[in-house]
Amino acid sequence: MATLIPVSQRRDVADISDRLDLAAGDRQAKTSAFWTMLTLSGVIAVCGIATDSTATVIGAMIVAPLSTPILGLGLGIVTGRLALVRGSAVTILGGVAVVVVMGVLIAQILPNPAGVLSNSQVLGRTSPAIADLLAALATGLVGAIAITRRDVADVLPGVAIAISLVPPLGVVGVCLGSGAYSLAVGALVLFASNVLAMVVTGVLVFSLAGYRSAGEGRAGVWRGRRIQLVFACALLVIAVPMTINSLNTLWSRQIADAADSWLQAHGVSGQVTGVTLTANSATVRLTGPEQLPPVDELQRSVDALVPWEPRLVVDYTVGGRKEAG
Repeated sequence: MATLIPVSQRRDVADISDRLDLAAGDRQAKTSAFWTMLTLSGVIAVCGIATDSTATVIGAMIVAPLSTPILGLGLGIVTGRLALVRGSAVTILGGVAVVVVMGVLIAQILPNPAGVLSNSQVLGRTSPAIADLLAALATGLVGAIAITRRDVADVLPGVAIAISLVPPLGVVGVCLGSGAYSLAVGALVLFASNVLAMVVTGVLVFSLAGYRSAGEGRAGVWRGRRIQLVFACALLVIAVPMTINSLNTLWSRQIADAADSWLQAHGVSGQVTGVTLTANSATVRLTGPEQLPPVDELQRSVDALVPWEPRLVVDYTVGGRKEAG
């Protein structure tokens, strides 16, 4: 661990606590700065989502201060300070409520909410995969190491961009305000996975760095260990739907490729426009001529790809081309 956090660059626990505990030191100034920056970052994020502006959303990520109470939660767990754990958790939940409500309200004044739901900012955050969780774990490690070292604090803006905390909450609010509840759940899963990843990796780094303290005594340390176990289990639980979504994405892509091969093998000109995979069926959407090749052939290909052999449904639109003159 000395390689990652050299003794000469290691911050002491008092310094870390002052940075991560909003109730320590000048509480009024810290609280004011946190809620001001969070509110503004929420406005920036929701506006960026509504206008499908990646640059604006990145700006919201940099401004957002949510990583402070999240890492504070990790520090409180390691040091057995139940007050810090409780205060950080309340701050995180309050921040979630502020940004989500803001998204709901702004969704009410959007001229075309349905159009917003199909833009890249929403679609990129409503279907989290296991790769998102792995990225969050790596980013959480970077953030925890950066906060413990005096010489690498300049990487924290990059951590804020990579971990993406406020934009998913903005998507949750916009989706809720537009009545797209399933999309809101997907964005909430992404946010929860990022929070859990940051807490778990923060606990790991702070523990290995030796930030354990007497805190609230031995009982406080044991409470902290139980909380660590709870968060680790929660991370594993939330990894399940993300893994399933990753597999569904992979199988859907393979089914689309199989459908393309099926059409080409029979000399049929057509285009696969999408695949929807559920527990009972695999729906292949395509455009093509009135007569399709035997669907049973494609069904066999799907059965070979997907373990539970879903029933194949081909939803096709007759397409054509007509030129003037």
